[in-house]
Amino acid sequence: MEDEIQNFIKVWIKAIVCLCYCYYVSSRIPKGIFRLLSLLPIVFIFLLLPLTLIPNSFFHVAGPTIFFLVWLCPFKLLIFSFDQGPLSPLPPNILHFILIASLPIKVNPQDLTKNPEKQISILKLKPILFIKLLLLAAIVRAYAYRDNLHPHLILFFYCCHIYLGLELILGLCAAPTQAVFGFQIEPQFNEPYLTTSLQDFWGRRWNLIVTSILRPTVYDPIRRMCTRVLGPHYGSMPAMLASFLVSGLMHELIYYYLIRVPPTWEVTWFFVLHGVCTAVEVEVKRVARRRGWRLHRFVSGPLTVAFLAVTGEWLFFPQLKRNGVDTKVIEEYSVMVDFVKSKLQ
Repeated sequence: MEDEIQNFIKVWIKAIVCLCYCYYVSSRIPKGIFRLLSLLPIVFIFLLLPLTLIPNSFFHVAGPTIFFLVWLCPFKLLIFSFDQGPLSPLPPNILHFILIASLPIKVNPQDLTKNPEKQISILKLKPILFIKLLLLAAIVRAYAYRDNLHPHLILFFYCCHIYLGLELILGLCAAPTQAVFGFQIEPQFNEPYLTTSLQDFWGRRWNLIVTSILRPTVYDPIRRMCTRVLGPHYGSMPAMLASFLVSGLMHELIYYYLIRVPPTWEVTWFFVLHGVCTAVEVEVKRVARRRGWRLHRFVSGPLTVAFLAVTGEWLFFPQLKRNGVDTKVIEEYSVMVDFVKSKLQ
């Protein structure tokens, strides 16, 4: 584990050097194609950096690192080329630039001008976060009896594990910047278990960081182009499908970095399927509203969650389970506990 931590530190040092270049060079190049060209080599480097991680690295370290360097940083830099996104206007110093580019945080203009005494505050944890932490611990403990559990119950645990694990890990990655600088942490999730439809789930509840990245980089440009040909309503359909396709391809890339196995494209088809179904759902709801029809949320919600679980078991989880990622993630919790105990002795 110590070797993996050292390797992880080296990767982040290289990433910080790249972001320093972006700050000093791109700030002197006007927005547009020339700034984009100056940043494209850095985007390429970010795509290569995860390959320097040790194969089958510690998932709880490699996972967030790959997400930040492969998805978060490159997409933020691409829209920064045209003075858009969280990096525009240019942050007042290089430290702010690095933090905003690499972590799931967002900054309001007033955040940078606050009284320093008020700016330094400890992260206020809501009671719900402690409850979610306890639920995650209970799920991990239940895995010890996995051989005796029904497959459907294991699938339920996996879905809850992904949600709780991502929310807690991504939140903890950004928490220090809020405690020290007073930055506002970008919300990761909005209680996805309360979803009422696929559109509600993907657009307003699940992994809002990805949604905020895909909207200016994929959805908005394609919608503007397609609207000229298809009109304002139908122009959003190709943009929606393209966003899901890009999300699927990025997940496929992240899977490859994590397990170093050639892609099987199942996870891409998972997102393509959900893109098509979401587009159909939007159109059906539009027609239904005209006729005064509306499915009650207590019906549409469970149907949506069931559809997500079934398609997840069919297309999202198989590649991970075939390569033992689920088992490795479970085992890492014991490794982390033992590692902490060894350092405290």
